[in-house]
Amino acid sequence: MKTILLIEDNDDIRDNIAEILELSSYTVITAANGKIGVEKAIAGKPDLIICDIMMPELDGYGVLHAVHRNESIRHTPFIFLTAKTERADFRKGMEAGADDYITKPFNGTELLNAVDRRLKKAELLKKELQPGLDGLQDLMEYAGDTRKVLSDFTGNRNVNKYKRKQAVYAEGNRADYLYYVTKGKIKAFKSNEDGKELVTELYSPGDFIGYTSLIEGTVYKDSAEAIEDAELAMIPKRDFEQLLNNNREIAMKFMSLLAKNVAEKEKQLLSLAYNSLRKKVAEALLLLRNKYHQSQTEEFSIDLSRENLATIAGTATESLIRTLSDFRTEKMIDIQEGRIIIKDVRKLEQLLN
Repeated sequence: MKTILLIEDNDDIRDNIAEILELSSYTVITAANGKIGVEKAIAGKPDLIICDIMMPELDGYGVLHAVHRNESIRHTPFIFLTAKTERADFRKGMEAGADDYITKPFNGTELLNAVDRRLKKAELLKKELQPGLDGLQDLMEYAGDTRKVLSDFTGNRNVNKYKRKQAVYAEGNRADYLYYVTKGKIKAFKSNEDGKELVTELYSPGDFIGYTSLIEGTVYKDSAEAIEDAELAMIPKRDFEQLLNNNREIAMKFMSLLAKNVAEKEKQLLSLAYNSLRKKVAEALLLLRNKYHQSQTEEFSIDLSRENLATIAGTATESLIRTLSDFRTEKMIDIQEGRIIIKDVRKLEQLLN
């Protein structure tokens, strides 16, 4: 059951709205002014906040500002409730970061539709995007103007096919597209002057590629290549920028992806600097399993060149091959016709501890 915080100083209006929401199976927390509302928001962590603008103690804009400054509730959907109808007030509220606006007087259907719409969109933001173009459609539908967005992003999309080892983009090239993986596996990597590679990321269906450079407005800082036959949907830079500029929540989604990438890169650097050879190889095998293992009942096998696996582990190919041989002797893996089959996940995980 979803919890809604209602902040409204008028007793009759507050009781009426609370009754409508409770009849629709929502749990309702009420507050008579903005100051109490912020305190209850921090304490109760509601799924959605409905807030009047003109209130004593702290007005609605002040409440929204306080919510956005608190890490634990800053992403809570926020609906303004007001009798004001001037365009300037609407613009001020939306520019401040409100998700929606309900103007008094309103009926119960309008209220419930707005609440349902915001809660559904909040749930979408929390979800992992599904593989394939359905996941891309989910994201675009969230953007708001479904007909226009679907037409621009999916109706006229260009899906490119890539053969194994074919380049998607190269380090130093101008970033013109956001790529969305619909099929296959992609690796991102950096190369030194001697041509030695370090894999920086692995991608599978449902992943976006290239957004870091687009958001920063820089050239690609690594290269991307298909590990196996793959298909990628291409979204032009201008459309991606328009999506970010017009939809705060979508921008936040990509910001969270950036933050996640930074944390993963820090972990990778620590692993390369301090882990033993056996740990590096075990970590690479588990990374591939966690990224690409679909079946929970079948053993996971890796059909990847030793050179690619070595770049993921951050070690020399010869060292990787020797370590794989040791793992096979210890019955952690098996090797059949070049494919690596993980036999004992627990033992590999123990190497990391």
